[in-house]
Amino acid sequence: MIQAVAELNTENQIFYSVLVFSWAVYMWEAHLAKRQRKTYRNTTLVPEELGMIMDSETFEKSRLYQLDKSTFGFWSGLYSEAEGTLILLLGGIPFLWNVSGNLTGRFGLGSEYEITQSLSFLFLATLFSAITGLPWSIYNTFIIEEKHGFNQQTLGFFFKDAVKKFAVTQCILLPVTSLLLYIIKIGGDYFFIYAWLFTLIVSLVLVTIYADYIAPLFDKFTPLPEGELKTNIEEMARSISFPLTKVYVVEGSKRSSHSNAYFYGFF
Repeated sequence: MIQAVAELNTENQIFYSVLVFSWAVYMWEAHLAKRQRKTYRNTTLVPEELGMIMDSETFEKSRLYQLDKSTFGFWSGLYSEAEGTLILLLGGIPFLWNVSGNLTGRFGLGSEYEITQSLSFLFLATLFSAITGLPWSIYNTFIIEEKHGFNQQTLGFFFKDAVKKFAVTQCILLPVTSLLLYIIKIGGDYFFIYAWLFTLIVSLVLVTIYADYIAPLFDKFTPLPEGELKTNIEEMARSISFPLTKVYVVEGSKRSSHSNAYFYGFF
């Protein structure tokens, strides 16, 4: 077998090496997840470390939920890995590139418009990914989350939210990608430096504007009113020198009954 691999040309050696590495990473992560599922199954009593902050009923609910999520993660991960492998082996990427070329060609754009073809390719690839991932997302939301009492979404809201997320992603992804490809095209021998600077700037801009302009497209943000909770949060932030400037309450109850808190921003 080693001799057969050695006889392959360099391109195929790299190709199969990538596949083997990808599956090796997946198998290692699946092994770790299997060990964790074993812990979920066998740990039926509240650990001593959590005895003062969690009762047995809450622990049991959490244990069963994490067990279901881990099992779901195994099967969805296996599907994703198998799908990616089949796409590579069956030439899915070149096929989609040709489809993109035919699509742009219908508008009178030839092969010299590689940036336009690349954007078409990217749009079709993300559309394919969204469609193939939809059944898994539906199962996770309306079977697992529903089973454990967390889901608050209707089917109509779910699809509306999915379409909105896809549209917002395209509005950001396609212009940024087109500029990046243009920089690579004109960048010469040092294109990678210019591309790195561009992606750095884009990342910083997105971090800066996300909370004010992107997140409100999906959830309602209202300032946390004055009171004991806000005071305690501000005091905790000051105690660790955290530069807290605003505190918002996110109305996420239309999606899930999970509780959550996070901080975001750059400046």
